[in-house]
Amino acid sequence: MAESKKIATRESFGMALCELAKEHDDIVVLDADLAAATKTDIFKKAYPERFFDCGIAEGNMIGVAAGLAAAGKVPFAASFAMFATGRAYEQVRNSVGYPHLNVKIAGSHAGISVGEDGATHQCCEDLALMRTIPGMVILNPADHYEMMAATKAAYEYKGPVYIRLGRLAIDSFNDPETYSFTIGKGITLEEGSDVTVIATGLVVYEALKAVRALKEKGINARLINMHTIKPIDKDIIIKAAKETGKIITVEEHNIIGGLGEAVAAVTAESCPVPVYRIGVEDTFGHSGPATGLLAEFGLDAAGLEKKITEFNSL
Repeated sequence: MAESKKIATRESFGMALCELAKEHDDIVVLDADLAAATKTDIFKKAYPERFFDCGIAEGNMIGVAAGLAAAGKVPFAASFAMFATGRAYEQVRNSVGYPHLNVKIAGSHAGISVGEDGATHQCCEDLALMRTIPGMVILNPADHYEMMAATKAAYEYKGPVYIRLGRLAIDSFNDPETYSFTIGKGITLEEGSDVTVIATGLVVYEALKAVRALKEKGINARLINMHTIKPIDKDIIIKAAKETGKIITVEEHNIIGGLGEAVAAVTAESCPVPVYRIGVEDTFGHSGPATGLLAEFGLDAAGLEKKITEFNSL
């Protein structure tokens, strides 16, 4: 087992860009005056001639990225998720999605774990917005090693990709010596027959702790890490629905439009079973310590353990 790291996935993203740039001179990075926060400054220091600060003008940044992609470069355009997907939505849709250009968009500081920055910056709608754009691939890695692998996979994929980055430093649980990342393929972390928990992003580790605690109490829960929101892994969802009969989804995102609804659509069409969505319940966040907010919204291990137990007893 390799060394376990506690690191924010935004930092892992910056590190991954530098690693890729050593072998691929077509990679360029753009940021909107937030390089220190998105950690693209790691790339900037190593490759200043391939870094472009577009200022506080996210729509323009996406337009520049589209032009670079049309010229044969592979641009990674980063900003806070609220701005990269919200403020620049029209440009993402029309300048990147419509012509299906090879642009990679990174949305940092997503979810309520942004913490003290408060509701205006706690983007819990980014996955929903990006899901509506035809042909957009959406990746939400859960730890350092998965982010490193996902960034590489995003580069290798020819077409638009949205990558969600987190601000909060989190424990890594994947073993890089055995870990394998494939776009569109979920990963079973724990086997189980009573209920299936499907989680994505930062809260996968919280779900893992909850599921392991429940096994000691006699609840045999299966856990799936759904690192790709789109295209969703229909096969792993249908298999879980057939074998366990009920599904719980866990996401640091509004329950409207995110992982939960993507999973529910698959089960409704192919194998109808009860689906319980755990996430931000159609509300805004507020300022506070990141870990405290996760607990308040029921997205820490203790909160998930309680909710899974209650749903499993129905």
